[in-house]
Amino acid sequence: MSEDKAKLAIDGAVATLTLNDPDALNAVSIPMLEAIGSALDQVEDKANGARCLILTGEGRGFCAGANLGGGISNMDDGDRDAGDVLERYYHPLLKRFRDLEMPFITAVNGVAAGVGMSFAMMGDMILAARSSYFLQAFRRIGLVPDGGSTYLLPRLVGMARAKELSILAEKLPAEKAMDWGIVNRVCDDDALMGEANALATELANGPTVALKLIRKLYWESPLNTYDEQLDLERQSQKIAGQTDDFAEGVKAFFDKRPAEFKGQ
Repeated sequence: MSEDKAKLAIDGAVATLTLNDPDALNAVSIPMLEAIGSALDQVEDKANGARCLILTGEGRGFCAGANLGGGISNMDDGDRDAGDVLERYYHPLLKRFRDLEMPFITAVNGVAAGVGMSFAMMGDMILAARSSYFLQAFRRIGLVPDGGSTYLLPRLVGMARAKELSILAEKLPAEKAMDWGIVNRVCDDDALMGEANALATELANGPTVALKLIRKLYWESPLNTYDEQLDLERQSQKIAGQTDDFAEGVKAFFDKRPAEFKGQ
């Protein structure tokens, strides 16, 4: 069943979504994409109480890219369209990650290759195990980068390095990825999920309306002029300034105590 290809656990305000096909290093199949979509339905249901999402992989890998034997492509089809599956399955999911109304952490264990690297880069905070690595693997099978990587990579590492990663398809170790600006933190392998959970708990206990607006501001920023971004900041600040969390934050500041945010 597709539900077996991704696991969701919600502990308090922290939701952990685990890609679950470890024998294939969590390579993405259509059943896995469907399972991720179903899990996001639960994450986005406010009744479940999630206020921060972690994405990671089961076993030795985060995600080894597309599972070429998992319904992603039809090599016997003489009129095959490798972009069709992107439009129908990947793009709606990637846009859901972008539009999440909560902080999003990716915890990269092992390989993050192809679209797996794209998934990893979607995180607001990207944590990587010390032994993990990133790989723009597409050219190795005669394809172009996808999953939004040609949008995200140049903005993270610059055009020259983005083209180098895509054209040469060489492994990028976690520590070098942090030096290049892809990764926020590198953790010892056995400490990765502990650090991810600690960070997620901190964010989940924060002013999540403001954090949602911060996510949107940075996603919109590359598309806007300076004036447009100033306008968006003004609109966002109006919304944030009307929240109970803003009132609590100001009161806590004057009371000289930690704020107790409720995400409202």
